[in-house]
Parts: sequence; C-alpha cells; structure tokens
Amino acid sequence: MRAIGVKSYGGPDALEVVELPEPHAGPGEVRLRVRAAAVNPTDTLARDGSRAERQRKDPPPYVPGMDAAGEVDEIGEGTDTELHVGDAAMAIVVPDGTHGAYAEHVVVPAASAVRAPSTASIVEAATLPMNALTARLALDTLALAPGQTVAVTGAAGALGGYVVQLAKADRLTVVADASEDDEALVRELGADVVVRRGDDVARRIRDDQPGGVDAVVDGSLQGDALLDAVRDGGRIATVRGHRGADERGITWHPVLVREVAEDHAALDRLRRQAEEGVLTLRVADTIPYEKAPEAHRRLEAGGVRGRLVLTF
Repeated sequence: MRAIGVKSYGGPDALEVVELPEPHAGPGEVRLRVRAAAVNPTDTLARDGSRAERQRKDPPPYVPGMDAAGEVDEIGEGTDTELHVGDAAMAIVVPDGTHGAYAEHVVVPAASAVRAPSTASIVEAATLPMNALTARLALDTLALAPGQTVAVTGAAGALGGYVVQLAKADRLTVVADASEDDEALVRELGADVVVRRGDDVARRIRDDQPGGVDAVVDGSLQGDALLDAVRDGGRIATVRGHRGADERGITWHPVLVREVAEDHAALDRLRRQAEEGVLTLRVADTIPYEKAPEAHRRLEAGGVRGRLVLTF
C-alpha cells in the first residue's frame, strides 16, 4: 500500500510517498480503507525528529497521523464491534513506526473505531477523533461542576474549539481567547466571554474574572504564563506533557490522548454530539496525500482554522 512517511527527519519536504506491506485485521481489530487523514501539530513532531528517541526502536520510514476516516474493509476474526464491512467509519490511530493514519489502509483496535457521523462527510469525520477525545479528556480530568468557569487558550484552533463546545455542553462558563479576526468564530462556538489572545492573556482573563477562573485548558501551549489566570487551588490541563510551577495550590494535569485511544464509549458519544450539532467539524482545506509537504508547510505557517485533511 501507499503511505506518507519519513525516512530522514527534517522539514515538510522530508515527507514522501512510501510503499509498505498491506496490513490486515487480526482478532479484536478492524481495518479502514482510509479516504481522509487530518493533519495535526503532533504529526510534525513525528516528522522533524522531536520524537526520535521514542521512534528509535523501529526502523524508518515513520508514518504520522492520528485521525483516519474511510470505509471498514476488514474485521478480524471474533472481533466484537458494531461496525460492518462497507460502513463509513472514523478512528483514532496511535502512530508507531510505519503504523499511522497517513496511509491507504490502517488497522486499529475495534474500540478505537466508530461509525462516522451520519451528518458529516468522510473528510469532516477525519477532523473529529483525536482532537475531540483530547478535549473530552482535558475536561474530564479537570472534573468541573456545572456553573464553574474554565478558560480556554487557542480557542480558535481545532482542539480549543472542541473544548469550548464540550464545556458549554457540560454547562460550564467559558472564557476563551481569540484574535480580532477570530473573535466572531469563537463566540459562535459558544464562548461566554472572549478576551484578546497574546502573551498577557492571563491578565486579560483575570480582568474579566477578578477571583481567577476555576481551571484552564491550555490549547496554545503557554504553560506557566497562565498561572495568574487561575484562582488559588485551581487546575490547569496541558497537552504535550507540560507540568508547571507549584504555586497557590494550583494543580497541573497533563493529558495524553493515547491513554483514551480505546475508550469506545467516549468516541461514540462524540460521534453522536457531532450528529446533534453540539460539535462543529471544521475543515480548512483538502489536499491530495501526495502533497503532504504542502499541508505541513501550511500548518506550521500558522493561521489555519479547522483542520487540513489529506485525501487518499
């Protein structure tokens, strides 16, 4: 099968079309004929060498990609799944060596795949699994009660947008950041208060919430700079493993989506919420898989709203 992989680490042009053995579904697994794979910031870390130590156990090429959507074309013997061959489906993929979503076929545990939302195209479905599961995990980890306040940084991005919408569904008050150009979008996603993004976003949040918010989901990777936004004893959820300074009883909660990659119930609930309109699936553009370097260049240039999606 054809895939997009990296034989030598580098910039976007390190991505190339590679030929790999076609994988097959074993017991407890399903295989998707991938039609769409979302391009996420985490994919660039697999490409540029940031995860070289973790990848060292496998020989190249390394295939990125954590979001896949397409049709089920194999179900392993004895596998317990609601899916059938031919069903439109989406899956979260935990990349490892040549196993990633940037490929014509991908095999995943049955728990990592669900039907695609009936209201969405396959391309739109590819934007949901990884980012929405990360958003759900962040909110579950913070364990806020209805009526409490959460601040969301990077609210116009794919992860941040899902956090805003899921937080509103959880009946939380949401304070979100945005540039002037993105303010209307973030308000449309449901934010109760929008403050201007930037290095001093913590001060802007505190100006609106003098006592500090109950918690923050840090989608923009600002880390310790957000401490001043949080009340004493509050919480901060981070991605990429960041754990900041211990101040005023504030606790840090790094979230790793790999830990919930087989939470079938959570993924299926997100599917239903997409069908109900609770979640908005945003596609910035579609790009043929052979032009994956272009997708990475555009992502790293910044300003992409929604997800770029590779099509196969």
